[in-house]
Amino acid sequence: MTVLRRAVEEYVSLRRSLGFHLAIQAGILRRFAKFAAQQKAPVLTTELVLRWVGGMTDVLPATAARSLSVVRQFAVWWKTKNARTEVPPERLMPGRHQWHAPFLHSEDQIRRLLLAAERLESTNGIRGLTYSTLFGLVAVAGLRISEAVKLDRADVDLDEGVLTISGTKFGKTRLVPLHPTTTSALAKYAARRDAVVVRVRSPAFFLSERGRRVTDWSTRYNFAHVSQQVGDRPSQRGAAGRGRYRHGRGPRLHDLRHRFAAETLLDWYRSGADVERELPKLSTYLGHVKMEHTYWYIAAVAELLQLASGRVVGHRDAEVRR
Repeated sequence: MTVLRRAVEEYVSLRRSLGFHLAIQAGILRRFAKFAAQQKAPVLTTELVLRWVGGMTDVLPATAARSLSVVRQFAVWWKTKNARTEVPPERLMPGRHQWHAPFLHSEDQIRRLLLAAERLESTNGIRGLTYSTLFGLVAVAGLRISEAVKLDRADVDLDEGVLTISGTKFGKTRLVPLHPTTTSALAKYAARRDAVVVRVRSPAFFLSERGRRVTDWSTRYNFAHVSQQVGDRPSQRGAAGRGRYRHGRGPRLHDLRHRFAAETLLDWYRSGADVERELPKLSTYLGHVKMEHTYWYIAAVAELLQLASGRVVGHRDAEVRR
């Protein structure tokens, strides 16, 4: 193991001890360390980093810029231990990572997605049943995908209609109450699951054909697949010579969580509720650590921004009349 690779592992371990997951960042740093070893680079330099990023010809500019940013943050730390380390300047590359405006599925679009998911083929029929139920749960409860696939049977209280979400993105545990219709749908899934999955190899609530926990990757893949089937994502041919087909760009599974948050805010604005007072409830329900993450939806959704602006103007006019 090279000096740089050992430094990367030390850095990742340190950050994780402070509560950061660093799953994506760790992968980026290890790939950079591998590149540096291949180049026989004795020290981390700006030129080395740019050469590495310059080789990312098959990714979006934002992805390359994010990789550079991750390495730069590591370089700041590593320079305190190795004075020869160069810290790449900020904004060295265009295409910084940006938030994407959410795709807000209509009720009809969600219905078509779930019907398409139900028709996913498998030897025992559990694949379609699992993914249609899982997609529906994300849509009506606003869970993160990682939270949904990590649910164990013990986390799903079908008597009280409550989910226990633990081991979250920010290491917190929360209770998520469910609508009776959602609880009923989960109960029906559990009964069908137990009837068709003969060999259960996981305590997970959502199971694959082999009786194992479905993964984050397979869940996203199947969502992209059914989105393509219903026409929400265009088909794209793979790289030349590979003869593969991809699912194209379009709505993401995470957009169902976005839709839940946006629809909740829209309902509050339309009904005249005091959104400022209600917002902390939504933030807690979604598992946000910072309120600004919940406020983001107001700026990201055009109708919400318009309603919020109208509410502000209305309050100002009322103050003037007084």
